[in-house]
Amino acid sequence: MNVQLDREVEQLSGNRLLREDVKFASGKIAVFQYLAVGVFVFLISGFWDLQVRNPTRYQEQAEQNSIKSVPVPAPRGKILDRDGRVIVDNHDSYRLILTRENLKMEHLKPIAEGLNLNYDELLARVRRFQLQPKYVPITIKEELTPAELSFVESHRDPQTFPEMELIHAQRRLYPKDGLAANVIGYVGEVSEAELDTPDMARYQQGDVIGKDGIERQYNERLMGVDGQRRVTVDNLGNEHQVLEEKPSTPGKTLQTTLDLDLQVVAELAMDQARKGAVVALDPRTGEVLAMVSRPNYDPNLFAARIRTSDWKTLVNNPDHPLLNRTIQAQLAPGSTFKPIMALAGLESGAIDDDFKVHCSGGASFYGHYHKCWRKQGHGSIEVHRAIRESCDVFFYTVGNKMGIDTIAKYGEMAGLGHRTGIDLPHEAEGIMPSTRWKQRLFREKWYVGETISVAIGQGALTVTPLQLASAIGGIAMGGIWHTPHMVKESPAMQPARKSDLNFENVSKVINGMYGVVNEGGGTGSSARIPGINVCGKTGSAQLVSNQYLAGRKASGDQADNGWFVGFAPKEAPEIVVVALIENGVHGSAAAPIVRDVIKAYFDKKARLGQSKPAIAQLTPSLFQFASLTSRRPEFRTSGY
Repeated sequence: MNVQLDREVEQLSGNRLLREDVKFASGKIAVFQYLAVGVFVFLISGFWDLQVRNPTRYQEQAEQNSIKSVPVPAPRGKILDRDGRVIVDNHDSYRLILTRENLKMEHLKPIAEGLNLNYDELLARVRRFQLQPKYVPITIKEELTPAELSFVESHRDPQTFPEMELIHAQRRLYPKDGLAANVIGYVGEVSEAELDTPDMARYQQGDVIGKDGIERQYNERLMGVDGQRRVTVDNLGNEHQVLEEKPSTPGKTLQTTLDLDLQVVAELAMDQARKGAVVALDPRTGEVLAMVSRPNYDPNLFAARIRTSDWKTLVNNPDHPLLNRTIQAQLAPGSTFKPIMALAGLESGAIDDDFKVHCSGGASFYGHYHKCWRKQGHGSIEVHRAIRESCDVFFYTVGNKMGIDTIAKYGEMAGLGHRTGIDLPHEAEGIMPSTRWKQRLFREKWYVGETISVAIGQGALTVTPLQLASAIGGIAMGGIWHTPHMVKESPAMQPARKSDLNFENVSKVINGMYGVVNEGGGTGSSARIPGINVCGKTGSAQLVSNQYLAGRKASGDQADNGWFVGFAPKEAPEIVVVALIENGVHGSAAAPIVRDVIKAYFDKKARLGQSKPAIAQLTPSLFQFASLTSRRPEFRTSGY
């Protein structure tokens, strides 16, 4: 009985365990089924996204994993002088880019350390490219040193920094010592602000463009078009086959009007410690023969992406070395304005050959006593001697007779108060004051007493050295003003302006300027050159008033600016030169600079006329010439 009962209990327990085993197995099968269905749905959705929803995007990504695009930078065009000698060239270098398909942000810090880059600047640079397509590389270093090349070659394998790519490129090579720096300009990477302007719409981030001077003005011609290489690569980044190679198109060579011989002489004549400018023009054509601005800078700093510290040093320099003073310095011309005043008086009929003024050292106008630069006065003086000896009282009187609007009429005729139209960026226009000008700008009337200061090139009147050279050059040509230009056959050049001037009046002004240099009592005798009929005019322009200086001595940046403008020969002018020395005190200090440049012009003309040597024999190398400023002070002979 008990045995039977035990058997029944055992059977019931076995059945219960069997049911539990069956239930557990069924649950495992259900979980597996659900998991299989989930995996299948995931694969199906991925297949749908890959094949139906976004097939183009994934196809491009697949190609990028096997095909690499490498840019082939185009060399910029060379810049030559008027005789075909190279001023700006290129030289071979290596550029490092980061390919963004393989870029890992954690690699940036060791890359920056290995290449002596600022990590924060590199990180900011990479982030600026976030909105660019992935195939656009990031240039992070120009002009790699041998040590940096070794670092790149030993670390750019797929296991370390596969994003690093070396590109063979040509970097800009500028003359030593900043020769012609402010007129040539420099290149640099296009900025984000520039990309937002219509003129820069065709460029993209990373492009290197002209930033200033000739480089900027003629960037389209100089820049060229980059090429591209498309190659197949394996999963380790090794190149296997070139699929397509589009060569770059080099930029076009640009021939300027600059004469390298005159440029070097002008550079040497301007001491490095001075602030000022020199500009030489051919008044027959408007061609710029030389253009110097001091202080200058080294454009080679920009050629390989300028360092932040170097940029801050330049922009914070109180002497503003980036300013091209020949076209941007707007200063009172002082007595160099007097030839224009004399011509205005003669042409307007305010004065004639018999007109004379007595100078006792000063004169009163409208309740104010205005001094002449010569304390003892000039006595009875007429127009020729007034120009020669630069009598202030004579021109006070002439200005008072004409009035400001007549002065402005002839000043504007000569081009003052307006940009010359030279093919360089950022030219200033200066100021030729008038009643209309003051009313428009200040909503005030013009006071007759203000005319007295303008009559001797002071007051509100300001000019650039280029404007002054163009103005006097046009008068020397009898009333023909050619647009100054830097490039032969410049497309921006305007037709010559002509004015119907009386030949006898022009001759009187020119004779007066001849007297300044070549006659007794002339203020510019230091510009005299034996055998060459040089005409000129000195100018000393105050920066602070006599009332302010009463009882004290001007010093430093308060001292007068010294000007000299000269041209030669008197009978048929071929060259006009303006020299400005800021805080130079007297115009006579600038006269020797003009003399040096004019003499160099006629010396070269004589050499070419006698032997007609090849240009290469005349000047073997620009870079030998450029080094003269540091190695050949004796280049400027005692005969200049």
